[in-house]
Amino acid sequence: MKIAVTGGSGDMGRNLIPYLLEHTHTVVSIDRTLPTTHTHGVNFIAADVRDFGQLVASIRGCDALIHLAAIRAPVNHPDPVVYADNTISSYNALSAASALGIKRVCLASSINAIGGAFSRSPRYDYFPVDEQHPTYAEDPYSLSKWVLEQQGDAFARRFEWMTIASLRLHWLLDERTKAVQNTATMGDVARKHLWAYTLLGEASRACLLSLTADFTGHEVFYIVAPQSAAEQPSMELARYHYPQAEIREDFSNHTGFFNCSKAERLLGWKHQEN
Repeated sequence: MKIAVTGGSGDMGRNLIPYLLEHTHTVVSIDRTLPTTHTHGVNFIAADVRDFGQLVASIRGCDALIHLAAIRAPVNHPDPVVYADNTISSYNALSAASALGIKRVCLASSINAIGGAFSRSPRYDYFPVDEQHPTYAEDPYSLSKWVLEQQGDAFARRFEWMTIASLRLHWLLDERTKAVQNTATMGDVARKHLWAYTLLGEASRACLLSLTADFTGHEVFYIVAPQSAAEQPSMELARYHYPQAEIREDFSNHTGFFNCSKAERLLGWKHQEN
């Protein structure tokens, strides 16, 4: 396939593109800045995904689109800028794909689509959290990711030939040891996002699987490591920090707080540790 990747120069893009090349795909990498080195098999295009015309011109002739470009947190930018940039770029990605007849689209969502790391006091109704959990998003970043998913629903209703995946990724790292070490020093921040992380390689694998898996319409998937990065057992953490939350499944040892069984069932994806 010829796969377009927005935000190709970002942390996730720099890991994803080599992975796609290894699997014999060609890549169009779209970012506002061009890399300093050329990579065989990649067409680098400088474009602003907030500009619909630039995006259409950039992805024309591609078979699939992976949309990563976004402001990644509600810090260092005014709230309206975070929300507007993220929602406009994700809408443009879907709109450009539909206009060009691109059937497969992968959107980078976040576990924060339901609220979490950037909430004043996040609310979780039950553990492990699955895709049916309601949203309590309140900050502009989390809200923009929730809206991204609602846009996915809308485009799938309007263009029934499109297959769209929204991947709820989180804290992308290259190895588990970094997650464990950093979580130990995070304090309350780790509690808010449920001591979770995703390995970069596993996120890349999920992106490609989302373009080839046999499902229709728009689906949301949690793409998170199966073990928490906390020192304490998961049940102990849940009972202490979220005593009101219902425990719905086995929560022994360091079981992760997010249920990724839907990704395993529909994408054939299961997070592997390195």
